[in-house]
Amino acid sequence: MSGRPVVRAEGLDVFYGKSQILFGVGLELSQGQTLALLGRNGAGKSTTMKAIAGIVPPKRGLIEVAGKDVAGRPPYVISRIGIGYVPEDRQVFPEHTVEENLEIGHKKGPDGQDEWSLARVFEVFPLLEPLRRRMAGRLSGGEQQMLAIARTLMGNPAVLLLDEPSEGLAPIVVARIAELLRKLRATGATILLAEQNMHFCLGIANDAVVIDKGAIVYRDTIAGLKANEEVRRRYLAI
Repeated sequence: MSGRPVVRAEGLDVFYGKSQILFGVGLELSQGQTLALLGRNGAGKSTTMKAIAGIVPPKRGLIEVAGKDVAGRPPYVISRIGIGYVPEDRQVFPEHTVEENLEIGHKKGPDGQDEWSLARVFEVFPLLEPLRRRMAGRLSGGEQQMLAIARTLMGNPAVLLLDEPSEGLAPIVVARIAELLRKLRATGATILLAEQNMHFCLGIANDAVVIDKGAIVYRDTIAGLKANEEVRRRYLAI
């Protein structure tokens, strides 16, 4: 990876009320990279994603997207600059159909990109096409997860933030989500993937950072992390 990072976070301190959740968090994401943000429940993964997306503004620190300082800016501004955020709880519109959810998410990318259409979504997510007229609230958890990812892609983001996409899903569904993310990576997508399941990230992510108690404690390739039993036992074992 070369050139300026697509996303750069440095020295992020984030609070919920008087409780500090992130302590000087920093990471960089380059064009075409898939970076896994790994840690146990409560380690600070979701808060890091929400800070980058503008949902939880940092009290201190730098966040740059495509070289633009976005720290503290509203989520809709950060979205227009190129961040697409898939939340942990999916947040589909339950009283709208699959197709309506996708249409709601459609917008051009930060440089006018319009690469994601309904036709392309149904090509990449073939399980969604026969469900296009079904209310999103009647989908299974795995189908809702696919819809949430597809809806975000309809916004033509430069960077995709995925918060715990495998959580609460059956193993066969997790395997389908993993295959989908491998396809996205092969298209050159830039992805930040928050997970506590390291095994889910194998074959998807290039690199990993580990967060514990709100601070980054380890950085390496996924292969290096897989080989480091001490780090996995100390920070990722449940």
